Amino acid sequence: MYKIKKILGSAKAGPRQVRRIFRCLLAPVRRLRWWLRWPIYLVIAAVIALSLSWLVDQLIPQVNEPIYGVSFSEPYSKQLGNDWQANYIALLKDAGFRKLRLMTYWENLEPTPGHYDFTDLDWQLAQAKAYGAHVSLAIGYRQPRWPECHEPDWAAAMPVESQQWTSALYSYMTTVINHYKSDPTLISYQLENEAENSLFGGCRGGVAPKSRLTYEFNMVKRLDPTRPTYMSLSDEHGFPFGQPTPDGYGFSIYRVVYSTTFPIHFYLTYPITDWYHRLRMLAIIHIKHRPVFIHELQLEPWGPKDTQDLTVAEQNRSMNVQQMQKSLEFARKTGIQTEYLWGGEWWYWRLTHFNDPGPWNVVKDALQSSSQ
Repeated sequence: MYKIKKILGSAKAGPRQVRRIFRCLLAPVRRLRWWLRWPIYLVIAAVIALSLSWLVDQLIPQVNEPIYGVSFSEPYSKQLGNDWQANYIALLKDAGFRKLRLMTYWENLEPTPGHYDFTDLDWQLAQAKAYGAHVSLAIGYRQPRWPECHEPDWAAAMPVESQQWTSALYSYMTTVINHYKSDPTLISYQLENEAENSLFGGCRGGVAPKSRLTYEFNMVKRLDPTRPTYMSLSDEHGFPFGQPTPDGYGFSIYRVVYSTTFPIHFYLTYPITDWYHRLRMLAIIHIKHRPVFIHELQLEPWGPKDTQDLTVAEQNRSMNVQQMQKSLEFARKTGIQTEYLWGGEWWYWRLTHFNDPGPWNVVKDALQSSSQ
């Protein structure tokens, strides 16, 4: 105790003094044999972790009434064999979603150079308006759903990141924004989905260069300065260092996936705690001064094959009614208010093709108890 008092009295408290105090406190432990010392270290680590968890609970409490949104991909709905328009209307009318993230896939909107077809996306925004819903548009080269990076064949024939290719990309993005920026149903943009995720996606050229991301962000803000432009972090991890600094950050939260990262493939439950996400949110709010939302909360299977090729039993290994409820509860514990759910096409597929209302009803129940 004398040494600790001397340290505290010698200078103002700082990191160096804290380290010296810890060394003094641990000195008796460090003199023990290793087989006695390490169990004590483990107990100390557990106490620190529990204390940190308690502190995070106090700083960021659980969300009791989340604000739910849903992502919708017309091509993926078709891939599952759904009537995509009926699927979309069911999300609005039956499930009751009032926040939608819609895609502006380059290959769909500009199938040939300079010729645009907004028919299907115009219909989606018109239906959203009819039901009093609001839309966030995903824009850019990288957008949700495999292969993550989307481009028409004529653009894929150009060298990626070449001046010709980037000019074509910027022209497409400009046309999309100018087409929709006068629509009051549109409330925000989500630029380049998981732009720095190098571990997933079939993207030519890999991760987008910072220079292009910064240019695109500034371009979107210049074309439509009235709406926020959000970006998502790379995956379950990551902190947004550097530029650009969007108006808000999206987290992806996946709980059970089929891992192909290692030579042996297997189902993996991510060993990530809710307070880890809370700490990330707290850091972003206080360091970057930006809000955080969940842009993808996994509520659909992630198996060894495309979902439409999985048996029901195989689908249920990574996502079932019980896992959906666990994931919704996990998301509430993060303290993040706005949560875009991921899997609206799959819930409808299970409902209409397998006569299984379980997944659909889990989502309906969650919306009925939320602050929608």
